[in-house]
Amino acid sequence: MSVWKWKNRKKSKQKTIEIPHKTLKKRDHEEVTGNLEETITFIKDLLGENEDFIIRRLKIFGKYPATVFYISNLVDTKLINDGLLKPLMSSPEWIQEEGLNHEELIKILSEEVLYYSEVKFEENLAKLVEVILSGETVVAMDGLRQALHIDTRHVEKRSINAPETEQVIIGPREGFIEQLGTNIGLLRYRLPTADFRVKTLKVGKMTKSKVAICYLEGTTNPMIVDEVEKRLSKIDIDAILDIGYLEQFIEDNHYTPFPQTYLTERPDTTVGNLIEGRVAILVDGSPFAMLVPVVFNQFYQAMDDYSSRFVLSSFVRSVRVLALVFSLVFPSLYVSFISFNPELLPTEFAVAVAGGRAGVPYPAVVEVLILEISMEILREATVRLPQQIGGALSIVGVLIIGEAAVSAGLASPITVVVIALTTIGSFATPVYSASFALRLLRFPLVILAGIFGLYGVMIGIIFVFNHMLALKSFGVPYMSPISPGNAQGAKDVMIRAPLWWMPRRPAFLHPPNDDRLGSNDVLEQSKPYDERWEEQADGEAKGNNSRPDNGNSN
Repeated sequence: MSVWKWKNRKKSKQKTIEIPHKTLKKRDHEEVTGNLEETITFIKDLLGENEDFIIRRLKIFGKYPATVFYISNLVDTKLINDGLLKPLMSSPEWIQEEGLNHEELIKILSEEVLYYSEVKFEENLAKLVEVILSGETVVAMDGLRQALHIDTRHVEKRSINAPETEQVIIGPREGFIEQLGTNIGLLRYRLPTADFRVKTLKVGKMTKSKVAICYLEGTTNPMIVDEVEKRLSKIDIDAILDIGYLEQFIEDNHYTPFPQTYLTERPDTTVGNLIEGRVAILVDGSPFAMLVPVVFNQFYQAMDDYSSRFVLSSFVRSVRVLALVFSLVFPSLYVSFISFNPELLPTEFAVAVAGGRAGVPYPAVVEVLILEISMEILREATVRLPQQIGGALSIVGVLIIGEAAVSAGLASPITVVVIALTTIGSFATPVYSASFALRLLRFPLVILAGIFGLYGVMIGIIFVFNHMLALKSFGVPYMSPISPGNAQGAKDVMIRAPLWWMPRRPAFLHPPNDDRLGSNDVLEQSKPYDERWEEQADGEAKGNNSRPDNGNSN
């Protein structure tokens, strides 16, 4: 057979292959006809010969032919046997009529026989296939132009543990898990209010991933909620396997290293942002919640800041900001000082640095880039290795490899110290995506410093800040409340002001209800306790003096 004939034969075979989910989309208009065999054929043709797809024929009350459809690995089989099949196949003594019409039969099944909180009816055959694949059980009856389906889903899940990517110092030790219902329950547990709203939709042509949009009615700006729904509804992809897939589709700028959404494993962090007026997006199968819109100052803040007293929290946050700036510009400043502007260094220090670099055969910019790349490789290797040996590898890599590089004359001691301090500073940023952006930006800043010196560093920093000022997250300026400026929001940027100094929600979110603290409480708490005690004592004294004398006083 010639190559041309073989290719044509291959193409002809490929044309005959029907993809089930596309076939289902083409036939999404078909409805249940009442012919039980036609319903069985439709569902069986689409779901194919699967070992875990169960088709169970039975007679309801011993008289009415029916079929039960479910996927055994997605349901609680004991619940189906005891709560569904047993009552359907038994013959109650009070049903003596030879023939019940279909309306009476449906009413008896839903109101007197099946002990489930909700029994739903569906006429569309494509919808029945989808609910079977999601873990529900479908019961189709002969002569009935609709089938009932019951939620019997049961998937093994892990227990609720402390979040692994966010260390908790002061606060609850609960973290999200992969089941969407459990995650929403954790939010409702902390928000027992009628304002809490949950909207769901399915994204992904194959995975049909359930996405939940959570917000507070009357607190979150409706325009933000509408924009979130609009962006999510436009996603057209085969699979959504994690919430990171959604992040890439709905962010405003796809070419920036800075994150425009906030991913968290902590329910308390999610609730805190919901109360401020943000929207939380959760995906079934992902242990993270995505918060939008976000601003840059959120990425060096932690939920623990609000659980501690404001003096301590402000100090810790200032240290984080210093470490953030330090990790971004320290290597580039070192390169510019060594290569272009050594006169800016103290004489003794400059002599010590020059002596340490005497045996290094390449410029400072090359030395810093080699060590930075080596550190990134070591960091990635540590993350990918099992936890039992990952920590040991990081210690061995830093100590042995660093010492060997200095001894071999491949790096100077001062450069190793600079890179080590820079790496430690990047660990102080609580959010991984933000620290990764800073790590990425260090490389162009070092290259600019190696070419233009301090001028290059300043050009790079100006470019980074201009880029951040131009960014937006769902229409909210990324550098709010610094630019545009807001005095109320500035109380929670560089420092964490006392809670009673922040009676308003963030203005850049434009919440319909911006009051989160009563004015009377603010005025009362701002007074020292001894002043309030004296006022109360004075009031009681005046009240006693104003009493009429009944002649009983001495």
